[in-house]
Amino acid sequence: MRIAWIGKKTPFCGNVTYSREITNSLLDRGHDVSFLHFAQEESHADNWPNCQEFPLPFIYKSQVYTIPTFKATKVLTESLRRIQPDIVHASLTLSPIDFILPEICEELNLPLVATFHTPFTGKGAKLVSGTQYLAYQLYAPSLGHYHRVIVFSQIQRELLVRLGVPLKKISVIPNGVDVVKYSPGASKIKTEFQAERLFVYQGRIAPEKNVESLLRAWRQSEMRPDTKLLIVGNGPLKSALEPFYNAEHGVIWLGFIADENRRIEILRGSDVFILPSLVEGLSLSLLEAMACGLACLATDVGADGEVLEDGAGIVINTKSVRSQLRTLLPLFQDHREIATLLGHKARQRVLERYTLSNNITQVEMLYQEVLGHKSIPLTKGA
Repeated sequence: MRIAWIGKKTPFCGNVTYSREITNSLLDRGHDVSFLHFAQEESHADNWPNCQEFPLPFIYKSQVYTIPTFKATKVLTESLRRIQPDIVHASLTLSPIDFILPEICEELNLPLVATFHTPFTGKGAKLVSGTQYLAYQLYAPSLGHYHRVIVFSQIQRELLVRLGVPLKKISVIPNGVDVVKYSPGASKIKTEFQAERLFVYQGRIAPEKNVESLLRAWRQSEMRPDTKLLIVGNGPLKSALEPFYNAEHGVIWLGFIADENRRIEILRGSDVFILPSLVEGLSLSLLEAMACGLACLATDVGADGEVLEDGAGIVINTKSVRSQLRTLLPLFQDHREIATLLGHKARQRVLERYTLSNNITQVEMLYQEVLGHKSIPLTKGA
């Protein structure tokens, strides 16, 4: 099958990881994949698929959104004409291109699938305000013009349906992780950081990730000197937080780590993974930590609570993150058996529900379903 994939390659974020893992896996299964992304020229990086690239011009891009040039629409259209794909799959990048893509594909008579990544709070939330909910309101009318929209959980599906996206157009296909690559194994990380117990956070250092609540709880818990907290990632709050929570308190800032093998070594050598976010989609970092056999603590936002439910991890209420962590951090420090048991359960949960192999199989089945209805116009409700 010839697939035109529209996604992100930089800067690093969950959307980037998603595009890399899915396109690599599709290539491994024998599909012909072309990668269209916002770049000034073709670029190649470690672990990225070796496939034909089509750069799209842009004015500005960040981890959150992208502003294309006026020429980008024409370049995209001409690229799709050149590729002549069987299907187009857009990993939506919070770009104006997302809203005109259905019109372009309808003109070219190309089936169109989207993956909608935008994070959300969680079940039971009123969602009456906030930029994430506004994004859902903004996108809902346009998503109805895609042949299919992939989301990560039933909660996300229900939210889009309430906003007017036809139920039959929404497919729930959770994120998946390579359970061979991300697996328990040997690591020298504890020796490197002279630690007996290691806790880790991996993600953006931004307000919605709520890292400060974790850091405040860590400092107030007065953890032992041989227990360390590794912070992996960069973001706008890093420079403001790092001076107040540092090596004196057992906090080690590692910044963004591009080397995937290094990130895996950190996970394999750690005991507990913590994700205190206020909003999420379905965190790939969480799934990677679970696959490596870490005990996981995460807030009940997006689909993360669903991933950890029924004993696969500890689900934290967003209204009391700091107070709950003040209790949980010393508990996991002093009782290894709890972390070991939860780490085993986390790994089993990923094997049962969140493998990359199963994810790709579901994506392939969705493509076949859409191609079977290729003559259906890209109109809402069709």
